Amino acid sequence: MRQQVLCDEEMAGAEGFDRAEVIPLREEAEELRPARGMRRAGWLLVACGLALLPWLYVLATGLPATATAAHWPVAWVGLDALEALGLIATGLLAARGDRRHALAAAATATLLVVDAWFDTTTAAPGGDFATAVALALGAELPLAALCGRLALRTLSRPA
Repeated sequence: MRQQVLCDEEMAGAEGFDRAEVIPLREEAEELRPARGMRRAGWLLVACGLALLPWLYVLATGLPATATAAHWPVAWVGLDALEALGLIATGLLAARGDRRHALAAAATATLLVVDAWFDTTTAAPGGDFATAVALALGAELPLAALCGRLALRTLSRPA
């Protein structure tokens, strides 16, 4: 907290003061406790996350090693379209100096990491896998890191 101390010369002209008084320039904001609804929502999310842990075992032991997806191209085009929209939104908001770019950046970073994960884990051995790793290391993960850095830098600064 910044404080201003009045010197003796300034105090000499003031009536009713025998010594310097410390005057805070700005009141420190008390750390606010989240509202009850927000705390409940938080604990609900924690419970849901914990409930998913046994489900991971069910998936790991019950899913087939291979599968056929009816709309495979739509899934990948949709994911990449969301990434493109996220990058464009993040860039436009950041270029305008709008702090909301942190939200778009966080979502876009998540999409890029998910894309890198699924590209590499679903690629066929050989050239497809090498291409997936090259794209992950050369584009998706560096862009995700940039978006994550933008989000964290913005959210760590006071408004």
